[in-house]
Amino acid sequence: MTLLARARELEAGGADIVHMEIGEPDFPTAAPVREAGRQALADGRTGYQPAAGLPALREAIAGHYQRDHGVEVDPGRILITPGASGALLVALAMLADPGRNVLLPDPGYPCNRNFVEAVDAMPRAVRVDAGSDYQLTPGLAAAACDERTAAMLVGSPGNPTGTLASSADLAGLAALGQRRGIGLIVDEIYHGLHYDGAPAQALAHAPDAIVVNSFSKYFGMTGWRLGWMVVPADWVPVAEKLLQNLFISASTPAQYAALACFTEASREIFEARREAFRQRRDFLLPALRDLGFHIPGNPAGAFYLYADITALGDDSADLASGLLEQAGVAVTPGLDFERTAPERHLRFAYTTDTDRLATAVSRIQRYLAAGG
Repeated sequence: MTLLARARELEAGGADIVHMEIGEPDFPTAAPVREAGRQALADGRTGYQPAAGLPALREAIAGHYQRDHGVEVDPGRILITPGASGALLVALAMLADPGRNVLLPDPGYPCNRNFVEAVDAMPRAVRVDAGSDYQLTPGLAAAACDERTAAMLVGSPGNPTGTLASSADLAGLAALGQRRGIGLIVDEIYHGLHYDGAPAQALAHAPDAIVVNSFSKYFGMTGWRLGWMVVPADWVPVAEKLLQNLFISASTPAQYAALACFTEASREIFEARREAFRQRRDFLLPALRDLGFHIPGNPAGAFYLYADITALGDDSADLASGLLEQAGVAVTPGLDFERTAPERHLRFAYTTDTDRLATAVSRIQRYLAAGG
């Protein structure tokens, strides 16, 4: 956010900045979804909804799991939340008692640490690297947990790395959780944005996990602030009470708008955008490698590349600052995402079109060639 604020200051002064620092797709909300939202407002659908969400939307999400993933989910287990952030906070409030710890992959989504601390629990970073495809594996989790571990939180596709959890790892984490009395939260907010085969669906391999998703990424509804969570049946009353107390309910117009996400017209738009993201990844990945950035494996989802800068410098924060101030390219240093080796990494978000990505690559090349 500091980088984004500075980038906007530079833009206000006339600079041209290529934005690769924030995880927001550059596509506007799809027209059918916008129209459904307008219609909801025109119809006066602006009152509170039940804390668990609009029943028709919960049914639609259940249909999405059945149609797209072959997983049958009782709509009664699906709760609508104010963004995935609201779902993550509720999930941690259910699982993590004060003083207990929660296993988080390092690198990982930075707000997860804050959510854990918000419920007076302790985040426990577990180093993940290319050897585990930057995912928390059952072996890593077993080595890191103790009698005070309350939960494990994984993301697939992951932020900042774009990697996917395997079905075997999801099943193994679920089994570990059952043996040790540890909850499992699976963040699937980038589901739908995959480029080399569909990711494993947590509910198929870890049916007792709390699964979190969002309308922000694949469905392109960032500013509408809408997400959902799937919880075990016995946990539904607890989750509902927390939602009632913390949020009352998610936005009513946003929920009616989201119903249009599951129409064929919207799906065609989302799939075309997914293909555009794939093309961007396929351009940017080899281009960054040619410049000397080390990106192991083949990041298969989301819209991020997490690059090791060791061959180019020794401080990613300095490099990010130099790229912004001197080259007009905004990227995010590893400090946001990890505690182990933040100075070695940058995250590139390919949330702008390929022409702009090409501009960014040319500017980075010139900056590095000039000794920046």
